[in-house]
Amino acid sequence: MATITPQMVKDLRERTGAGMAECKKALENSDGTMEGAIEFLRKRGAASVEKRADRSANEGIVVAMSSSDYTDAAIIEVNCETDFVARNNEFVQFVESIASTVLSSKTSEEEKVWNTSIGDKTLANLRDEILSKFSEKIELRRFSVLSQPSGYIASYIHPGNKLAVLVEFNQPISENGKVLARDIAMQIAAMRPIAVNRESVDTTILEKEIEIYKDKALADGKSPEIAEKIAQGQLNKFYQENCLLEQAFVKDTKLTVKDVVGQIAADAGNTVTITSFKRFALGELIS
Repeated sequence: MATITPQMVKDLRERTGAGMAECKKALENSDGTMEGAIEFLRKRGAASVEKRADRSANEGIVVAMSSSDYTDAAIIEVNCETDFVARNNEFVQFVESIASTVLSSKTSEEEKVWNTSIGDKTLANLRDEILSKFSEKIELRRFSVLSQPSGYIASYIHPGNKLAVLVEFNQPISENGKVLARDIAMQIAAMRPIAVNRESVDTTILEKEIEIYKDKALADGKSPEIAEKIAQGQLNKFYQENCLLEQAFVKDTKLTVKDVVGQIAADAGNTVTITSFKRFALGELIS
């Protein structure tokens, strides 16, 4: 039997869109020949269209799902080629099955997701059936899980399932606090913060911003000392626009999000903070 290398598996996956495990099995059953492996996958429904990976999968849906006590939550993006498929009920149910699996398993490994059993089939089997039925490139683009056993995770899904948000709080919150927490999730959806607070902004981003501000000031004829001061002033504005807690609250611009978190904490009678958030928008660049 021919030796099956990781590169052979990768090449087959790129040509067919099938999973890594299916590609390895197909190559093993075809003695390492690419065309034989493609034919094997087609017969199984795992590759209904050759070179599916060469096509663009710019449509799809984003789903957020929470546990019953809101201490665990998952968010996923699954892509397809057309809005027709994205709106199909069978595709939506398939995506929700993936989200449920990610939520219950809390895994970060895609292959473990596909190997999960749903009744008498695995998610990989369901994926193969979907691929065969719609003849489109369909892929699990990304997924993430938040877990806060002693806290609360709020979620928001924008109508149309093109955008979803999770927000993690470190403590349980009141019913009124849950309403405000969802408002903060909507804030994240609308205002696209890049970090919770100043301390959590990536230093490489800050360095780039400072360089841009200083270069512009120097180009305007400012001295290096003045350019440095201007850069620091601009950086404060950058924080206010991009750090969640410093943003003006969209429902009442007299308040900041930090003020709203303070209201949530007062209602809860505890020290409540936002520890993290996830925002998935369909098709956005992933940094």
